[in-house]
Amino acid sequence: MSNDRGLQDAHVKIGTKQTMRMVELGRAEEVYVAEDADPRLTSKIIALCNQHGVKLTYVDTMHDLGKACGIEVGAAMAAIVKR
Repeated sequence: MSNDRGLQDAHVKIGTKQTMRMVELGRAEEVYVAEDADPRLTSKIIALCNQHGVKLTYVDTMHDLGKACGIEVGAAMAAIVKR
């Protein structure tokens, strides 16, 4: 990922439940999805983002996304929350 600092500096919700909730509430500005995450999870968030008009950005691996968010473990998805 090229903007590692950007995710650490932004207000981010990490994980499937929190990301989906932010999109449903209309609070997600952009959603990052790991390409190697479980398709059963990613297909739901992709459809939800398309439905709500939220920008989707794909990241190669869960490890890369977790690292970009400043956590020690992988993350399937993360949302940047509107301020």
